Parts: sequence; C-alpha cells; structure tokens
Amino acid sequence: MTTTSPLAESALTSSPTPAKPDRPDRLERVAGAMRSHGIEAVVVDTHDEARAAVLERVPEGAEVHSGKSKTIEDLGLFAEFMDSGRYDAIRPKLYAMNRETQGREMRKLGATPDYELGSVAAVTEDGALVSASATGNQLAAYAGGAGRVILVVGSQKIVMDLDAALARIHDVVFPWENERVREKMGVDTKLEKVLIHYGEWTPGRTTVILVRDPIGI
Repeated sequence: MTTTSPLAESALTSSPTPAKPDRPDRLERVAGAMRSHGIEAVVVDTHDEARAAVLERVPEGAEVHSGKSKTIEDLGLFAEFMDSGRYDAIRPKLYAMNRETQGREMRKLGATPDYELGSVAAVTEDGALVSASATGNQLAAYAGGAGRVILVVGSQKIVMDLDAALARIHDVVFPWENERVREKMGVDTKLEKVLIHYGEWTPGRTTVILVRDPIGI
C-alpha cells in the first residue's frame, strides 16, 4: 500500500490555486467590443472627465455641429461649441437662414460637418450604438456625413441587446423627448427613424466617451 507523508499531504492541501485574471467590468467590455469594430472608445468616471475628453479632440476653430442632446447640454458642451465663438458652429448659421429659400444649403450644412457631437439612445453589450430620431437630421452625420463623430454616453444607456435597446427607446427616451417637444412646440414628436451603428469602415472616425456616472436620459 502506498502512503503519503504528512509533509507531502500538507504540501498538496496548501498548494495555492492559480489566480484567475480579473474580468473587465461592463463598461470596459463594451468599450473593447467597440474597439474591435473600428470605434475609438474611452472610459471615464465623471462628467468633468467626459467634458475634457471631448474638448481635447476638437481643435479651436473647427467646424462643429450638434443636435439638442441632453447629455451634451448637461456637460455644458452645447453652449461651449455653439455660443463661445471659439468654434465654427453650424447651428447659429442654420438659425440665421431661411428654410424656404435656403433649405438645400441648410440640409447640407447639417449633414456633413467636420465634427458632429451628440449621444445615442442605447448601447448594447456587444458595442452596437442605437440612435433614434423623428427627422433623422443628426443620423445622416452619424452614419457617414460627418468627418468625425464624438458621442458621449452615460452608463445607464448600456443594455443587453437590440431588443432591450428598442425597448429603452420606447419606454424611456421617447416619452421624455415627447414631453420636451410638447413644452416647446405644443405638438407631439414621432419616432420615425432608428440607426444601428455596428462599427466603422474607417477606424477612429467615431469616438465614444463612456461615462460611469449616469448622464443624459
């Protein structure tokens, strides 16, 4: 009969279990999925860090357009880019134009800026960006019209899959946006267009700033 010495038994029972590598947290996993599809993804903790990450990517004097995103407004970036005078802001130009006589020029200005700034309605675990719109004005720039797209996304917008993303649009984003449109225009908005942004043909054209602190809707 084979026996094992007490010393050997001690060595067997006390042998350390190999440490398992830490699994990246949810935001880092989502960021990694985006990077694998040509999207630059940056994870930050706070609103201040998100604001700084955007500002360092847009040179002063650059042509910039932004839709009315609550995320961008909450960061003070809408006022910074549209009102400071340090950038070639498209939106003030659009306000000064006549849609009946200059509609063609307005459409082109809004669809093809050098920099488009905004957010999305949801991001899936595998890194798909999901945006919704009534008119689709910003979606043209997101999809291909803009030279660079910079999106700021709060952690509360990360969902499991596309079904959950569409549910978030219907249950969370649309009711809030409809209320805002009612207050400002006295009419209901509509959900007419949804863009799913899986990746970028040109690596780095789109940058997503993922913020651990919830921000926006």
